Amino acid sequence: MTHPQSEESQTLDIKDILKILPHRFPLLLVDKILEVDIEKGYILGQKNLTFNENFFQGHFPDAPIMPGVLILEALAQAGSVLFHLKEKTPKTAVLLSITNAKFRNPVRPGDILLLKCEGLHFSSKGGRIHGTALVNGKVAADADIGFALVSKSQI
Repeated sequence: MTHPQSEESQTLDIKDILKILPHRFPLLLVDKILEVDIEKGYILGQKNLTFNENFFQGHFPDAPIMPGVLILEALAQAGSVLFHLKEKTPKTAVLLSITNAKFRNPVRPGDILLLKCEGLHFSSKGGRIHGTALVNGKVAADADIGFALVSKSQI
């Protein structure tokens, strides 16, 4: 599904992302937000994968692939950015649930992982998104992800 950019659409670079997400290397899994549309409730993020990623060294080293749980974490981080921007809150969206997760195609060194998240429900206490991770237009994984909004002092 494509979303034409509206006047409300924006992009974020890594400096903007670091102001929103509490994650840091090696667990920051969003490099750039290519598009976010608060009105339409969706975000498109990007993770550039190199052979130097720590997990490739030990996850099937003879045929390295990105662990599925990290693909879901990347989706959750992109979704967290969407929640932060939508709710205009200083709170942090933390992972609450993952349902209907499916892993469809491997993610390998050199791939560009697109992180597409669409809001299903937003509230002041949390919400849910549907996330789809894509490589070269093919779905690598998708899932419904639930969040709780908590103050940073509770993390």
